[in-house]
Amino acid sequence: MRAQPQASHYIGGTYQESQDGTPFDSLYPATGEVIAQIRSADDAVIDEAIRTAKEGQKVWAATAPAERGRVLRRAAEILRERNHDLSVLETLDTGKPLQETLIADAASGADCLEYYGGLAATLTGEHIDLGGSFAYTKREPLGICFGIGAWNYPIQIACWKAAPALVCGNAMIFKPSEVTPLSALKLAEALTEAGLPDGVFNVIQGFGDVGAKLVAHPAISKVSLTGSVPTGAKVAALAGEHLKKTTLELGGKSPLIVFDDADIENAISAAINANFYSTGQICSNGTRVFVHSAIKDRFVARLAERTSSAVLGDPLDEATNIGPLVSKQQLDKVLYYMQVGQDEGARLVCGGGTANVDSLPDGYFVQPTVFANVTDDMRIAREEIFGPVLSVLDFDDENDVIARANDTEFGLAAGVFTKDIQRAHRVIDQLQAGTCWINTYNLTPIEMPFGGYKKSGIGRENGHAAIEYYSQIKSVYVEMDGVEAAF
Repeated sequence: MRAQPQASHYIGGTYQESQDGTPFDSLYPATGEVIAQIRSADDAVIDEAIRTAKEGQKVWAATAPAERGRVLRRAAEILRERNHDLSVLETLDTGKPLQETLIADAASGADCLEYYGGLAATLTGEHIDLGGSFAYTKREPLGICFGIGAWNYPIQIACWKAAPALVCGNAMIFKPSEVTPLSALKLAEALTEAGLPDGVFNVIQGFGDVGAKLVAHPAISKVSLTGSVPTGAKVAALAGEHLKKTTLELGGKSPLIVFDDADIENAISAAINANFYSTGQICSNGTRVFVHSAIKDRFVARLAERTSSAVLGDPLDEATNIGPLVSKQQLDKVLYYMQVGQDEGARLVCGGGTANVDSLPDGYFVQPTVFANVTDDMRIAREEIFGPVLSVLDFDDENDVIARANDTEFGLAAGVFTKDIQRAHRVIDQLQAGTCWINTYNLTPIEMPFGGYKKSGIGRENGHAAIEYYSQIKSVYVEMDGVEAAF
């Protein structure tokens, strides 16, 4: 189980190693074994990443938008051609089942590159008629953007940040999470092979200190982070000191509301997807499942029955649909919250502890867990766990459940299940969340903007909306007559 890259960093179109950087290991979560050894970026690596990004960005900004689009579309095809190998690599780095990574990681990253590649030639300004004179606008790049990735969707997040940045003519320096450092390097390879000028997409590795140096660097124009709320607060504070443009995609404790007229099987499928996919390690997960009291008992019984059929096992076996958590640290956190839920008086319906996978005794496996009779004040209903822990809360009244759903510092996502389409829209309109679903959950097509309200983030990723966060508008007034002055 080795996935050692040629070197730790990808800068100026080639792999580079840092001589003085701190070494760290990438582990396979199913076994705990080391699959790669990486070195954090030292000052020389950071300086080189900035230097090549400056040079490359000038070339890229001068490239016709249609050609930029062709490069991104070629990169998308390369990712698709290598999808199986990239999916195996992502499984080794994250522990997510191959069944999932084959469709949700490099493949969705390719969709993102293709989408923005298709938009490239449409990113035009406007003409403003002023009655003889006129004005026009043009959309220009920001310069060098710094992307900071999370460990749950490494290559997808890298694409979500790189594609809109690049199509607007920016360069990007991307720092993956130190927990999952490998697949972003493969994205950089694909972009170079597709014709991206050297330095326009650089990958550097490291911990928070490396990120802080880049956020504060005067050459960086914009920072985009996917991560936790505490990390986002630190990045926003540092970026604010230097007046950097910022996009933050942070955490959530999102509500999934199931009314008594809902299709129960579909709602349970959504609850499973909203809590157990990626072993629960998704920021938008609907971890507070509000179920109308008239159907709660049926819902919980059927949910437990279906959860019992989950297949935990070797993530490289395509029959497996729940893999290990990403790290020992995450394992300890999730087990802690499983115990907290029991201590607070929630009813443990199923799961609640570690899972034994005979062939992988050292893997970071936990049981998919369902708690019922959860109340709004319980910590498992208020704090982001980031593991396969589902909380079922009862409700009877529409207005009451809306108020309870909104009673959180987060506002990333929300879902509603009902056959009453008027009620569906009425409830969604009142939920304080940036990404919402009706009669489904956690589908994030690249065409749809993604992001949160309140402490769940700033700005949007994906769709046309992301262009606004990776470009700036220049307005030009053109005088077609004489100029008057007082003297």
